[in-house]
Amino acid sequence: MYIKVKVTAGAKKEDIKKKNKDTYVVFVREPAQRNLANTRVCTVVALFLGIPIKSIRIISGHQSPSKILSINLPEN
Repeated sequence: MYIKVKVTAGAKKEDIKKKNKDTYVVFVREPAQRNLANTRVCTVVALFLGIPIKSIRIISGHQSPSKILSINLPEN
């Protein structure tokens, strides 16, 4: 499953908002330096979806606020 994420790094408080079926807006406190914000985005999305952090990978947008994430949902 793929989702689109628009990231705001350096926000005052962390939050995640769902815009539509596969698009989210994520606010993280970490700065967009040394991969800190990217790591935190994966963590925040994993906590929001209730899945392990290792199930999420950034496919594109490593140096951009607009990212595409790959999510491997656990099979039941």
